Amino acid sequence: MRIDFLHGTETGTAEIVCEDLNDAVAGQVETTIASLEDVDPSELSGDTLYIVVCSTFGSGDLPSTAEPFMQKLEKTMPDLKHVRFALFGLGDRTFGETFNQGSETLMTALLARGAQMVGDRGIADASSADMPEEIAIPWLQDILQKASAQA
Repeated sequence: MRIDFLHGTETGTAEIVCEDLNDAVAGQVETTIASLEDVDPSELSGDTLYIVVCSTFGSGDLPSTAEPFMQKLEKTMPDLKHVRFALFGLGDRTFGETFNQGSETLMTALLARGAQMVGDRGIADASSADMPEEIAIPWLQDILQKASAQA
């Protein structure tokens, strides 16, 4: 199995979480890490599991590095039925109704284009005492088990 970790971030936290997740599977699978701004959704491969880590910015918006990816999704409307992904969202519950809405927006857009989601969306809350990687690494292990069972 090949895993590409993709991040959408405003402050760099999603990128750091991707690095932590990458370290957790180092030597087990082939991996890469990339910013969503550098990814063309029409070039996503069916041979790769995409682990997307996305923060929420402002009032429930996508972070700036996820915007170009979303714009390409909306403009080109690629068929992503061959794509498998899992999504981990970063947010802050003190923002109420917009908590983790950035990752939800991205998840909804990928599903609308036929991409298949593996497992449940992981969620980290910046206002909790837990560090994002403390939640993300066990979440990733569960995702990898589910992805292997589907293969």
